[in-house]
Amino acid sequence: MPDHRLVLATLAALALAASTLEAAVIPRTPDDLTITIASGKQVTLSQYKGKVVAVIFILTTCPHCEAAVQCLIQDQNEFGHRGFQVIASAIEDHAQTSVPDFIRRFNPPFPVGYSGLKPSMDFMQHPPKLTPHMPLIAFIDRHGILQAQYEGREQFFVEDRMAKNLHDKIAALMGRGAPAPKGKGVPKAAVQPKK
Repeated sequence: MPDHRLVLATLAALALAASTLEAAVIPRTPDDLTITIASGKQVTLSQYKGKVVAVIFILTTCPHCEAAVQCLIQDQNEFGHRGFQVIASAIEDHAQTSVPDFIRRFNPPFPVGYSGLKPSMDFMQHPPKLTPHMPLIAFIDRHGILQAQYEGREQFFVEDRMAKNLHDKIAALMGRGAPAPKGKGVPKAAVQPKK
């Protein structure tokens, strides 16, 4: 009769190996991504080549996604004039109808649209059998190389460090590794977005 501990250890090792095989390749040249914005116009990632780009995939009613977008609004305002661009894409069902309200509530200074779940997960090389933890973000350098990506369950998005982590990642890709300004934190839940 086999030792149950050996069987469990073998199964755990196989599960770990399987998840490693499905991990995203970083760095990589990502496939182009097309996002349809509220006006119906399409925005492509390739049109921003030469800029540092943060592509964030969101759910329009997810509080964690909303907090990340509020941080990125601050970062777009700070770094945009130096060649930084945020693109946000909602991936939920009926995103076409929920995005306009999201834009009205937050008034982001960057394109917000929708791209669908499958194209977004393919772009992120997210394992198809695993549920994504929102938000998902990818950072692309000026040469069009995806240098880093994170999803909501990772330490990168822990709320007390989210704003600093986003800011510092963008600053590093912009060629300036300066720390986040003092007092820069995740916008307070009490701060109400525009309605």
